[in-house]
Formats: sequence, C-alpha cells, structure tokens
Amino acid sequence: MLPTFLTDGGPVIWLILIAAAVAVVVFIERVLYCHRSQINSAEFLNGVRNVLKRDNVVEAISICDATPGPVARLVKTAILNRDRGRDRVREAVEEAGLAEVPQLEERLNLLATIAQLAPLLGLLGTVIGFIRMFMQLQQQGLYAHISGEHSLTEGIWQALICAAAGIAVAIPVHAGYNYLVSRINKIVLDMERAAGEIVNIVTENGGPKSP
Repeated sequence: MLPTFLTDGGPVIWLILIAAAVAVVVFIERVLYCHRSQINSAEFLNGVRNVLKRDNVVEAISICDATPGPVARLVKTAILNRDRGRDRVREAVEEAGLAEVPQLEERLNLLATIAQLAPLLGLLGTVIGFIRMFMQLQQQGLYAHISGEHSLTEGIWQALICAAAGIAVAIPVHAGYNYLVSRINKIVLDMERAAGEIVNIVTENGGPKSP
C-alpha cells in the first residue's frame, strides 16, 4: 500500500514525508535532551548542602560537574560566586538561567513550523490533484476515463492521499511539541526553585551578605 501511496501522491507527498522524518529526529533528540536535563533537584541540593556544611567547596563543584542538566550548572554558578554577596550570587544565577532556557527550547520552533506546514502541504497536494483532474477533463471532455492511464482517478487519489498525509503528520507533531513544552516548563520550574534555594545555601555558609 505504501508504494501505491508514494506513486499516486505526487511530488508533494515526498515533501510531507521529509517534514515528518525531520520532526521525528528533532522530537527524539529533544526528548533525550530533556531526559538528561531533568534530575531530582531536591536530592541533589541536599547533597550539595551537606558538602558545603563541611566547607568542602571542591567536592561540591565536583558533584555539580558530574551531574548533568541546567540545575547543576546553576548551582555551580552560585558556588563559584559565593564570596561576592547575596545580590551578586542571585544576579549570577539569574544570568546563568537565562542562558540555559534557549538551549532547552532549541529546535522547538522547527517542530511548531512542521505542525503548521504539514496540513498546508497536504492542501497544496489536494489542489494540485484537482487541477490535474480538471486538466484531464478539459483535454478529454466526454472521452475522459474514470480508470486507466491518465484517468480522472489519478488526480483524485493525489488529492486524497496528500490531504490525509498532511493531517496525519500534523497531529502527532503538534502533540509532540506540546509534550516537549510541558517537559521544558517542568525543568524551568525546577531551575527557579533550585536557584532560590542555592542562593540561601551559599550565603548561609559563610559568604558575605549584602547590606
């Protein structure tokens, strides 16, 4: 059935399939990135707090380096700026957080674009299919055939296949985009909570506080 669809769908079906393949690759890459980025921030911060209570800054930084994800990088930034005052620590953590968010959202716009373009490509294929059908009608008039070579059904098949393919691609891509946005929002929320907590931790462990 698939070879028939590829043959009868016309050139637009290939554009839809390429868009679908790109979407699958981007989705898998982003899911893996989010999986690596999301950690148990509460457990991680408890470990860092216990190490800092022993004034073992080197070990705390080593824990951050060994832990993947933006939360660990924010915590490391706070530790490195711990002697510069509470306000400066907060500013450094906020700047680091602003730098992390674009990395989390990278290529999401591509998924959103594919979700929007796929049905439009399907519509384009549909229109081309009907144009093809009416051209046959114009050329053959009353002698136009329903089946066989250069028949009216070729244009109809192209129209239907492209429309269905465009919608079939757009639905899962849009769902995948929303899923990734939800995952990223959870990671950003973890970053915000961790940022507030690590500022308190490092300033409570001997760092000079701003007046």
